[in-house]
Amino acid sequence: MVAMDTTPAAASVQLDVYRRMSPAARLRVALELTAMSRRLLADGVRRRHPEYSDEQVRLAFLRLWLGADLFRKAYPGQPELEP
Repeated sequence: MVAMDTTPAAASVQLDVYRRMSPAARLRVALELTAMSRRLLADGVRRRHPEYSDEQVRLAFLRLWLGADLFRKAYPGQPELEP
């Protein structure tokens, strides 16, 4: 899968770089990208809902991250805040 803002040539170079990385280095990149996406998701909730407390941001984030059905199962009784 190629990002929409990446040329095929750039995507090929990126893939070659990933293939040359050790498994540990690829895992580190994956974990960093996951952490970044979680921060961006939480920041988006904060921007859309500046009135939310830190706990409300966390719950809205979890609802987005897990999906509504899993959120309800994992956090029964918690409010389903708008993300």
